Amino acid sequence: MAEIMEAEAPHNTFDTILVLDFGSQTSHLILRRLRSLKVYAEMLPCTTKLADLPFKPKGIVLSGGPSSVYDQGAPHVDPAVFELGVPILGICYGCQELAWIINSENVARGQVREYGHADVTIHSTGDNHVSCLFAGLGETMHAYMSHFDKIVKLPEGFVVVASTKNSEYAAIAHKTKPIYGVQFHPELEHTPRGSEILRNFAVDICGAQAGWVMKDFIQKEIIRIRHLVGDRAQVLGAVSGGVDSTVAAKLMKEAIGDRFHAILVDNGVMRLNECEQVKETLEKHLGINLTVVDGAGLFLGRLKGVTEPEKKRKIIGGTFIDLFEKEALRIERDAENTPNSGPIEWFLQGTLYPDVIESVSYRGPSATIKTHHNVGGLPDTLKLKLIEPLREMFKDEVRKFGEELGIHRDLVMRHPFPGPGIAIRILGEVTPERVAIARAADHIFISEIKTAGIYDEMSQAYVAISQDRAVGVQGDARVYGYIAILRAVKTLDFMSAEPYEFDFALLKRISTRIVNEVEGVARVTYDITSKPPGTIEME
Repeated sequence: MAEIMEAEAPHNTFDTILVLDFGSQTSHLILRRLRSLKVYAEMLPCTTKLADLPFKPKGIVLSGGPSSVYDQGAPHVDPAVFELGVPILGICYGCQELAWIINSENVARGQVREYGHADVTIHSTGDNHVSCLFAGLGETMHAYMSHFDKIVKLPEGFVVVASTKNSEYAAIAHKTKPIYGVQFHPELEHTPRGSEILRNFAVDICGAQAGWVMKDFIQKEIIRIRHLVGDRAQVLGAVSGGVDSTVAAKLMKEAIGDRFHAILVDNGVMRLNECEQVKETLEKHLGINLTVVDGAGLFLGRLKGVTEPEKKRKIIGGTFIDLFEKEALRIERDAENTPNSGPIEWFLQGTLYPDVIESVSYRGPSATIKTHHNVGGLPDTLKLKLIEPLREMFKDEVRKFGEELGIHRDLVMRHPFPGPGIAIRILGEVTPERVAIARAADHIFISEIKTAGIYDEMSQAYVAISQDRAVGVQGDARVYGYIAILRAVKTLDFMSAEPYEFDFALLKRISTRIVNEVEGVARVTYDITSKPPGTIEME
């Protein structure tokens, strides 16, 4: 279980807006919009009891959600929220929640669904308190609606501040209290001026300081880590060369020097020349205390004959733990009678905020689509405590964090790579032959993307290898080879994603190179599935 010193938690250092989640698929975007305004925000489930809250937020946002407020069993906020004395903004379901709590007859099912674009008319009331949510936005704005239920009666004590053709009460404000509600979604890009509304609420109404600055956070986090770890304890961390583990490792290096031990396990399913490149980057360029463990033979041996994706992940995770435990005990033993002697007490993990959101959402932990790519559990014999310095961050924030730490931009902007490696990009059995095919095809794909200057335009790209074979003609002979599946997506947060729109001539060139240069491949296809319904990785 992670141990976080509450006294040094970000919400006790930075002015914080609390988002209470009612299960909307876009709740996390409220956080992202606020953080892009340099206002720190955290999310908790809507059922959170205010008595259990370890900090006092500057303001509270009630998110949207898929339920109807009047249904039996629908989620409702702790009434103590309204007694906390901080400004409140309800969005969509959250807006209906404000009205329903005052009188259940205020919300009813609409006669017309209102999904998509809507023109919002802003009403001038002459009251700065009431109108401040829309300050500077003029008389009209575009917004994105997504609701069937609607407010049908103006709640007692409230006034109308905006309307649409279908929603008379598209935005409401309390006459005397800093409580506001909007029926549309300011967090979505489809509401172009939504960030201005959120800024008006967070900065002007709540008085939150826009102090979420990465450089300041780094210094505070280094101090927190030193205080947490102490003067003698050592920290272990698995690294892969990916952005998250590299940034976390560099931060630990800055905080405690060589008492941090990075371990790179070669699992036999990394990309072409990956281990050599990671070793040079971490050791030579970043000065990180690194140990490389060669486990390729062991991993591939245990994967022989295995085709079920989840079983592959578990085998890789279990084998990693076996090797990691052995290496951890060796490091602790070798450190005896040296300046770095001390017990290994901590394990570094690059958990990001989307992983935290999955566990705190009102919807509850998501169904097991896959075993998490980070190491989920270490053996009891190690008795290590978890340290997660990036757990409050989204991926784009981690990249900025890395740049502030002096990590080269090429590495900071590197696409994510899963812990199980290309084993989950090889559909079916993982064999040395198929690993070699996947590596070679992926290398061509990424090289062509970089040569075309579009690597940074996409968020993740790779080649998967199908377990099926297709017929092809090479020379004068018919051949049967594997199908190489190209995958490239664009995403802000990896919680949803869209396929990248390639220039067709480039796709043809990539296909031609892979079929001509990679022995064992007969066909190349491009996967254009979005997430959802698909996932970014193949397995």
